Order: sequence, then structure tokens, then C-alpha cells
Amino acid sequence: MAVKKMKWRSIFSSCCEVESQSSEVMKVVAANGKPSSFQRISKIDFTNPNSTISEDLSISLAGSDIHVFTLAELKLISQAFSSSNFLGEGGFGPVYKGFLDDNLRPGLLPQPVAIKLLDLDGTQGHREWLTEVIFLGQLKHAHLVKLIGYCCEDEHRMLVYEYMPRGSLENQLFKKYSIPLPWSTRMKIALGAAKGLAFLHEADKPVIYRDFKASNVLLDSDYTAKLSDFGLAKDGPEGDNTHVSTRVMGTHGYAAPEYIMTGHLTAMSDVYSFGVVLLELLTGRRSVEKSSRKRQQNLAEWARPMLNDPRKLSRIIDPRLEGQYSEMGAQKAASLAYQCLSHRPKQRPTMSAVVKVLEPLKDFDDISSGTFVYTVMDQPNSIQA
Repeated sequence: MAVKKMKWRSIFSSCCEVESQSSEVMKVVAANGKPSSFQRISKIDFTNPNSTISEDLSISLAGSDIHVFTLAELKLISQAFSSSNFLGEGGFGPVYKGFLDDNLRPGLLPQPVAIKLLDLDGTQGHREWLTEVIFLGQLKHAHLVKLIGYCCEDEHRMLVYEYMPRGSLENQLFKKYSIPLPWSTRMKIALGAAKGLAFLHEADKPVIYRDFKASNVLLDSDYTAKLSDFGLAKDGPEGDNTHVSTRVMGTHGYAAPEYIMTGHLTAMSDVYSFGVVLLELLTGRRSVEKSSRKRQQNLAEWARPMLNDPRKLSRIIDPRLEGQYSEMGAQKAASLAYQCLSHRPKQRPTMSAVVKVLEPLKDFDDISSGTFVYTVMDQPNSIQA
């Protein structure tokens, strides 16, 4: 463990050292008070050995509202990362709750926050941490989680976000013994997540999210969806390029088939992943069900043939809804999922088109009331794909 820690420091100890900035970035900051959306700083600016741009993000993000916290400050607001403030853990590391106010720093808006600590033994590292700071430090939208600040001290890497009281969509949708999400809430979540992706894809410098999944969709108190965890995000192709070539990373069950086979990443890769999450919302099933019979293990492969047939669709709609859903809305959402999950990327809709289809679905009022009929799921071998 000591060896790994020493290696970590030797590679990244310069993260917070102040060096001279490139004239390009400084001109942008001087002119606008913050990096322009047209000349957004890229991760490559911090990882290219020939670049003179400093890894001191506090200067590179000058003019933004991102705070640079000390380790001592984050320990103070989280009660030394006490177990009572523990919120959960992912590939990045553990997450703790804290509370900011102007006693910590004058001018800070009093609010609860989530503090994500990079686990040195986890599946992600400094590059993912840096990517997240760069993207969320410059991209602002109602459906992206707000990055409030970060800590870069010795080997410590931390991120401070707005607190999302309802946690992740994954927890809300699949947690045992929880109240099932109503139909209108599911459609609201799908719409919010779609708007977040559409914003990224249509930015002046487009972004491919690359790891869209239920656990990365966070929910505030009124179930407004916000995208989080930008560690795997990539700048989209520019000029005449049709894709970004990159090593295959992401989550099994969500990644687009052409990306897995070729490593060619496009915005349509995100559209496929969105289709999987939309399918999870419709069926109440996980993208990969390890306990299911082999034919049902991959949700997209199992369900897609049934999405365009209203008679078969009723068999796969989440039984926990107990029939309380809009049949017209379900058919439109299922048809949309079918298109998003096409194995031909060019046949998938853009995220803007997805938003237009989803916009009215949360308000469909043909939901049955009173007595309902509980539909028992057919055995897999009786379903004709």
C-alpha cells in the first residue's frame, strides 16, 4: 500500500502547483471572466506533455464559481467523513454528506453537499477525476449535477457536488421493498435525462457522455433527473471526423454494440445507452439480470423484439405498476426505446428527437383507475421473439 501511495504522489504531486498559463487560456479568461463555451478547456490540455497549460485548475477555471477546498475544510463539514454521513460507494470511491455555510467561507450558500473521495484502490483514477472537474467545471445545465468544488491536496482527490436527496435512479427503481415509481415519474425522469444528454451533444464543443446508466442518473427531491459522474466523458468528433476512437470503457449491458466491437465512439453510442435505461424504466428490470434464465440476461436483447407489438408489450411492462400506466404512453415510449436500441447507429434518433417524443408522455391521462388486473409475467419460453 505504501508503494502505491508513493507512486501516486510522484505522478500527480504537481496537480496543484502553480505554473504559467498558456496565452490562449489567459486571453479567454481576461476577455470573458471565464473560459468561453466556444474555447472550452479540454482534458488534453492537461495531459499533453507538450502543453504549457498548468494543472492548477483553480487558475484554469478562473472566473467560474468552482471552489477549491482544503482537506481540512472537507473533514470539518463531514465530521471527518464519519460513518453517519456515508451515502454510498461506486467505482470512483465512497461518498459522504456534508453541509456548507458561510462559517466555512464567506459567501458560501448554506446547503447540504455530497463529497466524493477518490479511492486509490478503485477502478477509476486521477485522469477520471481530472476529466470530471474539467467538464462539470465548465458545463452548466438544469439536468447536469452541479459541481461546487474540488480538493487536490497531496494524494487526495475529492469532488463536492450539490446533494441529491433521492439518490440514483438505480436505487429508486430496483431497491427492494421500496414504493414503485409511478408512471408519470418514470417519464419525467426519462425526459430530464434525455435533456441532459441533448445538451451535451449539442454544445458548441459536443461531449459524448460514454457511461449513461441508471446509477449515474441522480434525482433531487421532486425527481428532477441530473447526470453525474463524467469521468469517462469524451469530447466529440470535430471537423470531418465521424467518430472518436478510444479504448472500450463503460458498463456491461449499457454499451452500444458497435462501440464494443470497434471502439468507435459517437453521440449515437449515448443514444443506445439511453434506450437501455428507458427499457429499465418500462420493465422494472436491470440491464443485465444475472439470476434470470440465459435468454433474459441481457435486457435489450430479450425485450427489443417485443417493443413494437402492443400484445407482447403488456407482458414486459413492470408488474409493480399494477396496470397503473398509460397504454398509449407505454406504446410510444416502447417504440422510442426500439429505435434507440437499433444495431444500426444511423437509424437511432438524436437526443433532441428523443426529447420531443418524451415531452408529452408524462401527462398522458389514459391511466386506468379503480380495479386493476395484475398480469403475471409469461415464462420466457412462451414468449415469441
